[in-house]
Amino acid sequence: MSDGFPPIDSYAFLSDTHTAALIAPDGAVEWFCVPRFDGDAVFARLLDRRVGGAFALRVDGDDSPARRYLPDTLVLQTRYAPPGGTAVGHDFLAVAAGDPAHPIRAGQVLVRRITVDSGTVRLRVRLDVRADHGAHPTGWDRPDGPDGHWRAQGTPLLLRTDLPLAADGTALHADLELTAGDTVTLLLGYDADPPAPPAATGLLADTSATWRDWSARGDYTGYGADLVRHSALVLRGLSFDRTGALLAAPTTSLPEEIGGVRNWDYRYTWHRDAALLLLALFRLGHHEEGGRYLRFLIEVCQAPAGTLHPLVGIGGETASDHERILTHLAGYAGSRPVRTGNGAAEQVQFDTYGHVLDAALAFHELTGELAADQWGSLRRHVETIARRWREPDHGVWEIRAPRQHYVNSKVMSWVCLDRGIRLAGLLGDATAPVEAWRREAAELHAEVLDRGYDADVGAFVLAYGSTELDASLLRVPLVGFLPGDDPRMVSTIDRIQERLAIGPGLVRRYTADDGLPGEEGAFLLCCFELVSALVLARRHDAAREIFERLVGHAGPLGLYAEQLAADGTALGNYPQAFTHLALIEAALNLDDARDRDALHAWAERGGRER
Repeated sequence: MSDGFPPIDSYAFLSDTHTAALIAPDGAVEWFCVPRFDGDAVFARLLDRRVGGAFALRVDGDDSPARRYLPDTLVLQTRYAPPGGTAVGHDFLAVAAGDPAHPIRAGQVLVRRITVDSGTVRLRVRLDVRADHGAHPTGWDRPDGPDGHWRAQGTPLLLRTDLPLAADGTALHADLELTAGDTVTLLLGYDADPPAPPAATGLLADTSATWRDWSARGDYTGYGADLVRHSALVLRGLSFDRTGALLAAPTTSLPEEIGGVRNWDYRYTWHRDAALLLLALFRLGHHEEGGRYLRFLIEVCQAPAGTLHPLVGIGGETASDHERILTHLAGYAGSRPVRTGNGAAEQVQFDTYGHVLDAALAFHELTGELAADQWGSLRRHVETIARRWREPDHGVWEIRAPRQHYVNSKVMSWVCLDRGIRLAGLLGDATAPVEAWRREAAELHAEVLDRGYDADVGAFVLAYGSTELDASLLRVPLVGFLPGDDPRMVSTIDRIQERLAIGPGLVRRYTADDGLPGEEGAFLLCCFELVSALVLARRHDAAREIFERLVGHAGPLGLYAEQLAADGTALGNYPQAFTHLALIEAALNLDDARDRDALHAWAERGGRER
């Protein structure tokens, strides 16, 4: 713990695909936004132990209960074993099976239930709601009289429970002794009237079945199948039910350096995740969700704006670039400022175009279902890159400094042109200026090899004229810009491991001056992409070794934040979608490598079985 704050990756993540809750190891819900992922945090103790507000549920005498997810679900099970008794708790955001357009339907209720199995236990409950991310303590009233539900004033929260609660100022609380066979249930609706406590049994059954049915639709049984299945479930929990958009993380301002200022709002959709998500969903058998996300992505691309924004709201709305500083919150472990909104929304990031076109090509190759009007919107963005790739931009890492000619942006601009050329051919678009695109792509490719690779450094570098390294360039072979065993790529992998590493397999994304004080930890997306790059460089043993190390760095519930300090401390917003996406990609690449190794060994034996 840091200054009384639990480790970031010790929190349990609950989702109903509409919003999320984070539960600390002591049983307190410390983060909960309503009415959706990017809404007002009515419990925000995650960012301030004093004023944040929480929904605490504690069994005296057991400060370290055993926690796990029920298999293939996002239902948290907690087993308590204090002196004198045992009890089991279940926490979940209720979901049910929906229709083809919305396969998982949010019940819009947080359910907390505890049953005493044996002996006697003492239960303490406290609900302290504070609206506007903790700025305003909220009172409770009972509009239907003493037998009705509780309403948190000025919020959409409604509580039903069989627990005798008392109001203490702005909080509700209870302290009672329970004996074997007793069950206590609290149902907190956030945008609807929750059902009565007896309904919790059915909600638990429906929620568990819905998550398990979704997981069972996945058909991957290869390398790291259990890890991949769990990561896929996390990604589904980070997908917004109304649009299919993928949330980068459900939190804001969890620090990239404890006590530092690198604290950002990640409750948005970044296009850079697009191709990774689409390929992961289709490769794992979740075709419906893959198609839904692609449709969301193209709808965003059809917006009239001339520039493709790097991030958008989860409803598809243009993300506000206005960053609000929440001065009343001290921040996680004193890490200030706490921000809402993200100023990167209006940055120019040309890599975004490459990610979108890469996703569209993957979708069409897998399904053949890209429509003519969808291609028309995408074609407009290919033409934009054909005109503008020579311009500097802000880069994939959103460095808040003057634009540069970032090499990753150039590579992904080439990806945009390459995928546009291929899509035009697949769709039979005879009017597309394919020959002009080919000339631009060839010139761009040659320029990157000439100006983006520094022979003295022995690596592709952050930007033209720089000698700094950039771990995002581990994707150069993953997007087909160069073969994975090209000497320039192999030497880039070596230099990144030498100069950006903070531990075995743990690499920072860059060390260049970005105008902010302090420094980051290892960037877990890049760590898993190092695994994939090593696979394509034919260094399979090294790739597997790093993958296993990274697996050991997961939190106790199998979840990853954005970054990791050298001492193993989780850093950054949590759980992080692109970390889990990169884990899936790395496992799939290792699985392909295992198949190739087996085929090679078979050929070495003369093509005969032993």
